[in-house]
Amino acid sequence: MSTLPPCPQCQSEYSYQDGQLLVCPECAHEWSANTETPDADDDARVIKDAVGNPLQDGDSVTVIKDLKVKGSSLVVKVGTKVKSIRLVDGDHDIDCKIDGIGAMKLKSEFVRKV
Repeated sequence: MSTLPPCPQCQSEYSYQDGQLLVCPECAHEWSANTETPDADDDARVIKDAVGNPLQDGDSVTVIKDLKVKGSSLVVKVGTKVKSIRLVDGDHDIDCKIDGIGAMKLKSEFVRKV
């Protein structure tokens, strides 16, 4: 008997392993043999501010450096408080609204948790 899981698409019990992938001979669906690894990486990712404090959705932060707003002549000044941040994936990992400027994305290395 095979200890491999059935095909997630057609539930066929005849799946087999080909290198790092599992393959279904009936519907030709291929999937990763280690499905737990991507979920563990998402949970382990912690976004930290400039001094190492972990950030969460809804936190308030203070900008620690003058930041030029790309595409305009506006500047986010040092000490600007930003309320209710939202953490997102990517290079700029904070999504927020700043009074007088509007919606923008910030890098966590330029903020400090209040």
